Amino acid sequence: MCTRCSWVTHDPLYKHYHDHEWGKKTTDDRLLFEQLMLEAMQSGLSWLTILKKREGIREAFAQFNIDTLTRYTDCHVSQLLQNKNIIRHEGKIRAVLNNAHVVRNIQEAHESLFNYISTFISSNMNTSSMDQAKKMSRALKKHGMSFVGPTTCHSFMQSSGLINGHQIDCFLFNKSSP
Repeated sequence: MCTRCSWVTHDPLYKHYHDHEWGKKTTDDRLLFEQLMLEAMQSGLSWLTILKKREGIREAFAQFNIDTLTRYTDCHVSQLLQNKNIIRHEGKIRAVLNNAHVVRNIQEAHESLFNYISTFISSNMNTSSMDQAKKMSRALKKHGMSFVGPTTCHSFMQSSGLINGHQIDCFLFNKSSP
């Protein structure tokens, strides 16, 4: 039996997510955007709720294809609000669509979302990860993003492997490579 981070429940879906996805670094903009938006949708909800609805969310939001999402209209929003397979919160739905436009602009200015968000990750051990998340949040909001507060950004940094969020006694702690 292996020791996992204390926040992992006994739910097999949660265990699989922790063991095979959470904290795995990616440079893929679509995957980064998906993870950031799932973290945004989680606000006020349990992560298990998001995991259980994730496939429906992916399908409804075109697998988080940024170009496709920038073409969604109010008609799409109306349809999404009726979709029982997703989080039907109008503010969060509109945030995903708005944030796709923001990411497109960031990509044009910085070549990729990964390049941009990497600028907020400090190798300075005296800089706390929450301070880094606060800076990321302020910058993303300045660009026009919504539902990207410091807690959401910190969770995103951990889940996307930008920082090692595994607890020291977790079997994945030393295997995580930010």
